[in-house]
Amino acid sequence: MTALPDNAVQAIGLDKVYAARGGASAQHALKGIDLTIPRGSLFGLLGPNGAGKSTFINILAGLVLKTGGTAQVWGIDIDVNARNARAAIGIVPQELNLDAFFTPREMLEVQAGLYGVPSGERQTMEILDRVGLADKADAYSRSLSGGMRRRLLVAKAMVHNPPVLVLDEPTAGVDIELRRQLWESVKELNQAGTTVVLTTHYLEEAEELCDTIAIINHGEVIACEDTKSLIARIDDKEIHVTVPEDVTEIPEPLARFNVDMPAPNQFVVRYRNQEHSVESILAAFGQAGLTIGDLRTREPDLEDTFLALTSRSNGH
Repeated sequence: MTALPDNAVQAIGLDKVYAARGGASAQHALKGIDLTIPRGSLFGLLGPNGAGKSTFINILAGLVLKTGGTAQVWGIDIDVNARNARAAIGIVPQELNLDAFFTPREMLEVQAGLYGVPSGERQTMEILDRVGLADKADAYSRSLSGGMRRRLLVAKAMVHNPPVLVLDEPTAGVDIELRRQLWESVKELNQAGTTVVLTTHYLEEAEELCDTIAIINHGEVIACEDTKSLIARIDDKEIHVTVPEDVTEIPEPLARFNVDMPAPNQFVVRYRNQEHSVESILAAFGQAGLTIGDLRTREPDLEDTFLALTSRSNGH
């Protein structure tokens, strides 16, 4: 029995330059990317539009030729054994490219045929059941809701049972309820052993789903670590305090902190754990003779982290 690879995807020095065309100059889409996606992970690939995410995915899928570097999918070099490397990955595209006159069952059968899956080995109904579409197996795809069509795209990408599944903006234009359903499907696929790579503009989606996140900007990886560590890199926190006393200016004991008063009797204290503790801030309110009527704290989230990291890489 062949040993499973440690990494689902590994790229070393991956480079892509799109040649100049017409009046447009050459575009350096990927600049020597080193990126490792561990087997079994639910991996988030984030970045602004034009950052290089789609180019990276399309190189892995054999749809775009790289300019330099190496890449492996499921331990298979995409140059040395392109056919097997492509067979190890399933891509769920952003566009809803479905034939309106095919049923989900027919669509999966055709897709399985394109991948050379023998009739006796196809798992059409099992896959439709896994994405919650078994009861729609024989309905025309034009009759499916937007959320169902998204799940059908996931099913199409799974017909050849790839160990690596890439979802490119899977919930774009999907309402909150359907997004939640899709999230559950993705989690179940991952728990069943599929390595899932997710590109998304919804930062809350990556924060909720992904155990590891890489951020790409201007064709370079500017961060890659587990989600909690990434968020912790932004140590800016806030305490919002409302006091019952009539106060219109910042009392002296609070002046040493970064404090704003958005309204009378309301204070916003911005701090970092390495500089101040919550206890020292609250003690200063006591020294000022103020009673704390209401207290709220705000922790950084992935959006804060993303904006901070991308603005640094942009040179701001």
